[in-house]
Amino acid sequence: MTALKDIQYFYFVGIGGIGMSALARYFNLNGKKVYGYDKTPSSITDALIDEGIEIQFKDEVSGLPAEIKEQSKTLIVYTPAIPKGNQILQLFFSENYSITKRAALLGEISKNTICLAVAGTHGKTTTSAILGHLLADCGMPVTAFLGGITENYNSNFICKGNEIMVVEADEFDRSFLKLSPDFACITSMDADHLDIYKDENSIEKAFVEFSELVSNPDHLLFKLGLPLKGKTVEVASNESADYEAQNVRIENGSYLFDLKTPNELVRDMQFHLPGRHNLFNAVTALGMAILAGTPTHSLPKALQSFKGVKRRFSYKIKSSKEVLIDDYAHHPTEINALYQAVSEMYPNNKKLIVFQPHLFSRTKDFVDGFAESLSQFDEIILLEIYPAREEPMEGITSEWLLGKMSKKAKLVSKYDLPKEVAASKCFVKLIVGAGDIGVEVDNVAKYLSI
Repeated sequence: MTALKDIQYFYFVGIGGIGMSALARYFNLNGKKVYGYDKTPSSITDALIDEGIEIQFKDEVSGLPAEIKEQSKTLIVYTPAIPKGNQILQLFFSENYSITKRAALLGEISKNTICLAVAGTHGKTTTSAILGHLLADCGMPVTAFLGGITENYNSNFICKGNEIMVVEADEFDRSFLKLSPDFACITSMDADHLDIYKDENSIEKAFVEFSELVSNPDHLLFKLGLPLKGKTVEVASNESADYEAQNVRIENGSYLFDLKTPNELVRDMQFHLPGRHNLFNAVTALGMAILAGTPTHSLPKALQSFKGVKRRFSYKIKSSKEVLIDDYAHHPTEINALYQAVSEMYPNNKKLIVFQPHLFSRTKDFVDGFAESLSQFDEIILLEIYPAREEPMEGITSEWLLGKMSKKAKLVSKYDLPKEVAASKCFVKLIVGAGDIGVEVDNVAKYLSI
């Protein structure tokens, strides 16, 4: 890769992606000229354009800016999610531009900072968002690259200084092995991305390899019970953990708890996100903030002010008539955590889940887990599988998943979704998935509000 100090122009292929857009914002803020391509406009690309970044939406080389022809001053950034047939990317490869993947670029810009890396098959985005907010709110010099839009900043990028960097350590494509973390956490090591790793043992080995990138085991936090060396994290466990939420109770829909650390007990902390999984994410973020040198007396106020991440248990409607919740869950473990959270908050109300499976491969690999986790809900609506980067697989369909469930479910189109949700008698309605179902949430909310 050409030295970043010599680069004047950055071109992001897939700039609307949540990770790519944060990097684009970083370089734009640091005075570089940033361009990009994405397939479709979105709220993220709209925001980037408002910030002065030029974006094209047609995969045509004729639309490329003239400046990037200065190859020695240009860096091309892409992700594995970009189809191999993309004409713009093919041109850059054929003409020998300096090209890098998003993960490698993130590793390059973070290696000369105090790097706090958040890893795990579940919980990365919420944990890193809480951590970035804790550090920023406590006056620490932090830049954070996030995998979701935080409610506090309405952005996936926080910039309050360059000495500390918070990054999501993504296991997909083994990207996290390109990082050089000074501190790290691993929230979970469940099987996922089996199109990359093939089996659970391989993904566990990759996480162990990532954990060994942290030279001091005391600087690694992980969920109690994982086969790693470092400091443990848990919520109200029968086994003692190094960082733990104790005396957990719920008041007015929020958690109150005491934070146990290896050195002290911080009493009466308050956290507003529902679900024990989110409380675990908060404890992990608190531990990371403490390791980075944040004064513990500043943390309770900072945690209390954290508002959440969009599409992570986000309330779209909250009234005496009904509740509509938007969530990104796309793995059976995440759906189980979502069910625990909504059951804890609404124990006496019936619950509808609308779920859009994400990837044919993930649906194939975890079909029984999806069937079991979804069947916990009182009513179930499925959309067709969102393919993302994949081609269809014979026999792998939402109808196949539907047939595996122990409870009656319904397969509907996006067009019919609003009226189908409105017809449900369930008080709590959840719209769930990692594909383009997020676009449908507003349509459903508008229909329910008529």
